[in-house]
Amino acid sequence: MTLALDFAPPGKRVRQESSRDDRIKLGFMAVIGLYLIIALGAPLAVMLSKSLSTYRFDLAAFEFQVSDETGANWGPVVTAEALNQQLGAITDEELDSSSDGRLAATKFFPDFSFRSPVQYRIRGTSADTAFLAGSTLEKGTEWREYDSGTFRRVVLRPASSLGLENFKTYFSTPALARSIYNSVLMAAISTVVTISIAFALAYGLTRSCMPLKGLFRGILTIPILVPSLLPGIALVYLFGNQGVFKDWLMGYSIYGPIGIVIGSVFFTLPHAFLIILTALSVADARHYEAAASLKASKWRTFTTVTVPGARYGLVSAAFVVFTLVITDFGLPKVIGGQYGMLAVDIYKQVIGQQNFEMGAVVSVILLVPAILAFAVDRRMQKRQVALLSARAVPYSPKPNARLDAICFAFACLVSLFILGMIAMCQIAALVKFWPYDLTLTTKNFAFDLMDGGGWAAYGNSIQLALLTALFGSLVVFAGAYMVEKADGFRLGRGIFHFLAMMPMAVPGMVLGLAYIFFFNNPANPLNAIYGTMTILVVSTVTHFYTVAHLTALTALKQMDPEFESVAASLKQPFHRLFFRVTVPVCLPAILNIAIYLFVNAMTTVSAVVFLYATDTKLASVAVLNMDDAGDIAPAAAMGMMIFYTNVAAKLIHALIARGLLARTQAWR
Repeated sequence: MTLALDFAPPGKRVRQESSRDDRIKLGFMAVIGLYLIIALGAPLAVMLSKSLSTYRFDLAAFEFQVSDETGANWGPVVTAEALNQQLGAITDEELDSSSDGRLAATKFFPDFSFRSPVQYRIRGTSADTAFLAGSTLEKGTEWREYDSGTFRRVVLRPASSLGLENFKTYFSTPALARSIYNSVLMAAISTVVTISIAFALAYGLTRSCMPLKGLFRGILTIPILVPSLLPGIALVYLFGNQGVFKDWLMGYSIYGPIGIVIGSVFFTLPHAFLIILTALSVADARHYEAAASLKASKWRTFTTVTVPGARYGLVSAAFVVFTLVITDFGLPKVIGGQYGMLAVDIYKQVIGQQNFEMGAVVSVILLVPAILAFAVDRRMQKRQVALLSARAVPYSPKPNARLDAICFAFACLVSLFILGMIAMCQIAALVKFWPYDLTLTTKNFAFDLMDGGGWAAYGNSIQLALLTALFGSLVVFAGAYMVEKADGFRLGRGIFHFLAMMPMAVPGMVLGLAYIFFFNNPANPLNAIYGTMTILVVSTVTHFYTVAHLTALTALKQMDPEFESVAASLKQPFHRLFFRVTVPVCLPAILNIAIYLFVNAMTTVSAVVFLYATDTKLASVAVLNMDDAGDIAPAAAMGMMIFYTNVAAKLIHALIARGLLARTQAWR
């Protein structure tokens, strides 16, 4: 006999005692949360502080003494600032520096000779004052004495401070500040064009009876399988100075805005198409029947039923495309010419000029539109309501010869555009010397003879993709399970979910640069992984964490919470339920996460371009390096190898999924 109380006695609030399984889940969630903090939060915080760090030579912080020629008698103590006021050797502008700045001490001694018997002393006026004597870093207020031969190798180091000077410098430089306008403009134009095309395609597949719908769906997802560098190479061969259709541009150049927009439409179209297709697939036929009974015109039905029903999908697709374009590095690097873009500016500042502080400034600026787009998208998704009720009638399009023909023709035209770009890259990879010698050859695949990393880079990419798919799937699914299935810990679960959503708003270039600042610091205990395959795997998993996390959450939300209750009543540990029920039921989602991470690891450039070492070069980076070196045909060949690999991976994924799902999903 049990006694049930309908009320709680007055006094302290009763809290449900957490079980051992809940504490274990909390521990796992804390571990994965710590991973996200180390792999994302901490590097971004360091990068933000780097963008605010300014460096300047403080001449008043250095004091000198010079002996006579006997080396026994010392002159008066004098600061570098006083010497510079007498000589005017260094201008005020030259005192501004970077973190790696060096100023030779001999500049303050016009009569210096390294053969002289004169001795020199130098010290700082504070404990933080630093200078280099050769490769030895010296700090502090103690005198250091050097002969003339050694003193010529003494260089002063700048002092650091926090401020907005780097941002002021950026916005006062017209060429750099112009990149903001260019990036926003290219992203806006590409978004409008891409969303228009994607909506028309999705409308044709869901609202018409056009033939070959499955074939078109397959063709439209092809750009996902190639790095964003590849459409740039294809456009060079199609519309470049020696291009097949260069006259079609009527004197305009493909290198710049035109090429960026066309290439951006190519590689963002699948993302927009899949989102809008999903939105249009959820339709209630009763709404269309009501419109027909009210004798509404087709245009009015389109504007009052079709478009409003898909508005959240359209908004989400627009922000996805905008973010992809404004943060992309590969395409504008190949086809952008002299047209400045933010992502390329980061690369130029870091790789070209070794100005890491200014690279951090551009990264922070690039974060702003990405975060705003992400925040607006999330807000719109929260306002979304269910459009398909339990009483809904699935919409089935009726044959309409004219509409079906128009939709089919448009789908053929877009498919021809996609296949034509891929075919052009394939031709470029097999032609001996475009456009003068069109003999077919395989010499462009002799990557070991080219700059870029050779076949080892291709092998490294496959290794990276496999490790990312394996460990990424485990970490992501385990983290999503802890968030969705753990009882209590609402605050902790909320923080974890926020951390899991952050990577979506962080561009790859920004993440890669943040990793340099964080992991390349010798004081960091994790410095050992810098330049290894491990840091490439960590950065890639982190970069693509959000989409994989949402996929896992969607699958887990479809499982009835009663599974956990039944397991608890039978006194079964959660890990047994996890491996025997949860994983088999969610296996389709886990496999989708794995192939998603694999494909993106093969094609990513921006997140890894700063992090590879000599023995960890990747195929996507090799495409960039070969294109920089003028080996465009080999770059196209390596890009096609990435495409072949991803196609093979998709086929293998389909076969494995079919076999495993036949064994584990029989209950369906």
